[in-house]
Amino acid sequence: MQSESIRPVDRISRKRVEKFSERRMELADAALVTLAQLGYARTSLREIAQNSEFSHGVLHYYFNDKVDLITCCVKLYKSRCVTRYDAVIEQAMSYDELADGFLDSLCTTVREEAHLHRLWYDLRSQALFEPAFRADVLAIDRTLEAMIWRVMTRLAALQDTPLTVPAALAYAIFDGLFQQCLLKHLAGDAGAIGVMRASGLSSLQHMFDTVRPRR
Repeated sequence: MQSESIRPVDRISRKRVEKFSERRMELADAALVTLAQLGYARTSLREIAQNSEFSHGVLHYYFNDKVDLITCCVKLYKSRCVTRYDAVIEQAMSYDELADGFLDSLCTTVREEAHLHRLWYDLRSQALFEPAFRADVLAIDRTLEAMIWRVMTRLAALQDTPLTVPAALAYAIFDGLFQQCLLKHLAGDAGAIGVMRASGLSSLQHMFDTVRPRR
């Protein structure tokens, strides 16, 4: 039986959908900084338009409302974040090298992208009240958990020692450390990042059956 060929009208429709999706991503990328500065409570499509090069009409055409736009922005940013440690994982040849690279990357992203991370935590908090956010927030959380677990399992392999915690707990530990550090850093605490790094190192060592002394 021969497979049916794709009709020209279907190809046109598919191209239109792809172009529409690409344009949404472009607009979300451009609006991301403004959203991170304003936060959820102070944001509307009109406010974003006033703080960007795009008209309110354009934003309203591509996004249903601010929930749609904010969710798109955060999904876009977090899709980049989840690959942040892949190069470190691939290049590290020892436990110490990977642990240091992972923690250094955590510290760097707080210093350089704090305003973007706070938008994620704002969205996650809003998901407790806004049902429209919950499915997307849970999906993003799962990708972040998988990201942390890739680091943990590689560390375990490098030192041939089993982990003592499940993926959800490992993620909760580092997410908690990161969020605490972010809040203190935004409040002007110059030592917050260093404390997170030290706490992260200690947490890593206690996630394995045998606490591994540093050389």
